[in-house]
Amino acid sequence: MGIVHERMAEDLRLKNYRPATRTEYLRCARVFVEHFGRSPARLSAADIRKFLLYLTDEKKSSAATVKMHIAAIRILYAVTLKQPQKVAALVWPKVPHPLPDILSAEEVERLFAAVESPKHRVILMTAYGAGLRIGEACRLMTIDLDSDRMVIHVRDGKRGRDRYVMLSPVLLAALRAYWLQFRPEEPTLFPGDQPGTCIRPDTVRTALRVAVHRAGIKKRVTPHSLRHAFATHLLEAGTDIRTIQVLLGHSSIRSTARYTQVSTRHIAATPSPLDRMRVPGGAVTP
Repeated sequence: MGIVHERMAEDLRLKNYRPATRTEYLRCARVFVEHFGRSPARLSAADIRKFLLYLTDEKKSSAATVKMHIAAIRILYAVTLKQPQKVAALVWPKVPHPLPDILSAEEVERLFAAVESPKHRVILMTAYGAGLRIGEACRLMTIDLDSDRMVIHVRDGKRGRDRYVMLSPVLLAALRAYWLQFRPEEPTLFPGDQPGTCIRPDTVRTALRVAVHRAGIKKRVTPHSLRHAFATHLLEAGTDIRTIQVLLGHSSIRSTARYTQVSTRHIAATPSPLDRMRVPGGAVTP
């Protein structure tokens, strides 16, 4: 893409997109341009439509993948190339939202026990114990831990939001043991391989995949599964859903309410209308 690539990269920085999002948008734009082998400025709205149909029909790309390409193409034309008319008619695909597999408390314990590296284990414990996204856990600094108030300051979360979450006494003890063993160079709590960097989330994801296999867990497990488990276990323990919303950093209660759909304790405790009916061979519930 040459100059267009550089201008789009600048536009993404000016719009303050996260590095990972910028990288993904530039990759999608590059795939789009390379598909035609021509300057994007010379492509038409019909060409854009053909490319999206190619992703959908020939590549069998998921709706989420198509949505990511649409987002990148919209930035490319509406912002970088100043040709918004070419993307004005684009529609967002309907992305399915399947319910996640939820780890039980016993499975979470088995998972932690199966993590070989103490450093990776305490990062995953932090993700579960505070309901953090894996990137948020990896980016924690020592100053973010307030043992006096027993809270963690989560900085620059999703959409740039800050929030406070609880600092579990068990997690605090694990973090102190980790600190004594590794003595990480401040201010980074979980440093990466290069000085001054944080550990990469992909490194923790790899360690988690190995631990899932060692623990014999058959569910689909990602670092985000620990955040799902955190919310579900809190809900099942009686925590108010509004409190869970604040802890997770959700802007809408609707995002948090989906955990009521996966909380088996709440589902099992809900009486069925059948229980109030007189049925053959059954009894009437008073």
